[in-house]
Amino acid sequence: MTAMTDSASIPLLFDPASLDPEAAALLPRLASTDAAVRRIALLALADLEDESALAPIVALLRADPADEVRAEAAYVLGAWERDDVVEALCAALVDPADDVRDAAALSLSQLKDVRYAPIVARWSTHDAPFVRAAALRALRELRYAGAFEPALAALHAADAAVRLEAVSVLGWLKDGRALGPLTELAADDPDADVRRAAAGALGLAGATDAADGADVQVVGALLRALRDDVWQVREAAATTLGKLRAPHACDALLAALDDEYWQVRLQAVRALGKLRDGRAVVQVAALLAHAISNLRKEAALALGELGDAQARPALETAMSDADPEVRKAVRIALAQIDGAAR
Repeated sequence: MTAMTDSASIPLLFDPASLDPEAAALLPRLASTDAAVRRIALLALADLEDESALAPIVALLRADPADEVRAEAAYVLGAWERDDVVEALCAALVDPADDVRDAAALSLSQLKDVRYAPIVARWSTHDAPFVRAAALRALRELRYAGAFEPALAALHAADAAVRLEAVSVLGWLKDGRALGPLTELAADDPDADVRRAAAGALGLAGATDAADGADVQVVGALLRALRDDVWQVREAAATTLGKLRAPHACDALLAALDDEYWQVRLQAVRALGKLRDGRAVVQVAALLAHAISNLRKEAALALGELGDAQARPALETAMSDADPEVRKAVRIALAQIDGAAR
C-alpha cells in the first residue's frame, strides 16, 4: 500500500467536482489531521447511499494513514459493487494492518455479482496464504466457474486455510474433475478441517457419476474417513455416504452406530435409511431406546425409509416416547411401512 504522508492529500485521489454538494461538503473533514474526524466523515459519506460518494471512500481505503479509517472504509465498501471498489478491496488484502485485511476479506465474501469475479480471480494465486484464501472464499460465494483451475491448484498449497477454501470452491462447482484430488484429501490430508471438508465435498460424486453408485475410489476414501481419529471427519463421511447411497457402505455404517460420538451415529442412521438395506433394521430399531432424543427420532425416520415390517413392534413401543418429535417420527415411519406393505 502507498501510505499517505498528509491526510489532506486524500481529495487529490479523485475529482471533487464529481461529488454532489452534500458529499463535497464533507471534504474538509476528510482532510482533518484527526483520524476520528475522518472516520466519522467517512460514515457520513456512506449514509448518503450515493454512488458518487464512493470515490473518496475508496481513496480512504487506499491511502489513509490510520488503520481504523482504512478498516472502516473496507467495511463500508462491502455494500457496493463496481470495478474500482472491488479492485480496492482486493488490494487491501495485502494491507499491513490485520483489521483492514479482515474487513476487506469480509466485504469481498459478500459480493453477489459474478461480473466482478475475474477481478477477484487475479488474486487467487497470490503468494500470501491469507490473500489466496480470501480470494477463493469470495469466488466460492460467487459460484464462479472460472475458479475451478485456481482452486484445483490450491489443493496443493502448504497452508491448510488455502486448501480448505479450495475444497469449498470445488464442492460448490460440482465438477467431476475434482473427485480424484478431493478423494486424496479426504483420506490423507494432515489437517482435520480439510479432511472433513473434502469428505463433504465428495458428495458432488452424486451429481457426476452414474446413478447405480459412486466411484469405487470415492467410496473407499469415505470409508477410510469413517474411521478417522477426528469425529467431525467421521460425521462428514457418514453424511456423504448417505447422499451417495453407496451400497457397499452398509457394514461400515452399521459399525458407526457404535461410535462414541452421537453426532456420528445420527448421520450413520440417516445414511442407513437412505441405503434401504434390510440388514440395518435390527440395529437401527435398537436406537429407539437411546437416551438422546434426536437419535431416537432419526432412528424412527430411518426405519420408515427401510420400510421393513419387522420394525413395527419397536416402533409401536416408541409411540409412548416422552418426546413429541420422536412420536411424530414414529407415526411417519409406521405410515411408510404400511404403505410399503400394500
